[in-house]
Amino acid sequence: MGDQLIFTYVIDGNDFTRAGEASSSVKNKLKMLGVNSEAIRKVAIAMYEGEINMVIHADGGTITVTISDSDITMVLADTGPGIPDVEKAMQEGYSTAREEVRSLGFGAGMGLPNMKRFSDEMDIRTVIGKGTTITMKVYL
Repeated sequence: MGDQLIFTYVIDGNDFTRAGEASSSVKNKLKMLGVNSEAIRKVAIAMYEGEINMVIHADGGTITVTISDSDITMVLADTGPGIPDVEKAMQEGYSTAREEVRSLGFGAGMGLPNMKRFSDEMDIRTVIGKGTTITMKVYL
């Protein structure tokens, strides 16, 4: 490939009907580029979980995906409330999702753990009252 491909997606907050469209779009682009199926699976799952988190907790945000010869980098940036306790949020099953969100089948507390599990690198920067930026990388 040689060059980088960059895609940016705007995620709407509280719109569960469209949640997952960005990760689905990236998955299709990676398939067309001939990226190996294991990397595609990791990117799709990690990005989907992040996308859902942005809808549930942060009133949306942006996802920028950079595809290079060596890796796929996803930067998920929101202006939500921030994560008060990242260590706690990383625990499987811990969730601050509202009851109505849980009734839709979301908010089981697996978002961040799955994002970490399905990315090769993950960095969380969060400021209370300002938002969260999560950077994930999947190596090719």
